[in-house]
Amino acid sequence: MAGKMSIPSTTKKGAADVAKRLRAFDAKESFAVLATNDQGNPYTSLISFALTPDLGQVIFATPKGTRKFRNLTGTKDVALLIDNRSNQKKGFVETQAITVLGKARAVRRGRAWLEYAGIFLKKHPELEEFINASTTALVVIDVRSCIHVGNFQTVTLMEWGTQES
Repeated sequence: MAGKMSIPSTTKKGAADVAKRLRAFDAKESFAVLATNDQGNPYTSLISFALTPDLGQVIFATPKGTRKFRNLTGTKDVALLIDNRSNQKKGFVETQAITVLGKARAVRRGRAWLEYAGIFLKKHPELEEFINASTTALVVIDVRSCIHVGNFQTVTLMEWGTQES
């Protein structure tokens, strides 16, 4: 069929500017899927997120009484999937995703908490009451690496500390 986009069936190494794409996702996407370890089983949660300006950390908030938070206090290793899917069949090749791998930690109230909360609330001002509740934990993921997938099968890995600001 003329003009039809071919869907690649094999993976190839990419050369995407992962930091640039991560910044674009932070500007345009509100949600990500967080994967945690639930007593040896994978567990996923939808979260609202914000990135620190240096892209070294991802910030989100969660109620302290959730399975998600319990999982984070156990095994701190997490994966976070941020994507721009459109749920349209024409979007297969145009869809991009970044998997962020890192370690999660809850931030205690204080100077650092105020800084992280400010970054998060600049992106999500509607969540101010939620983030300030005593039952809510502010969580930071320290990024180890990012894996970008675009054009359906083109994969670029960025180890943390190798990105350009």
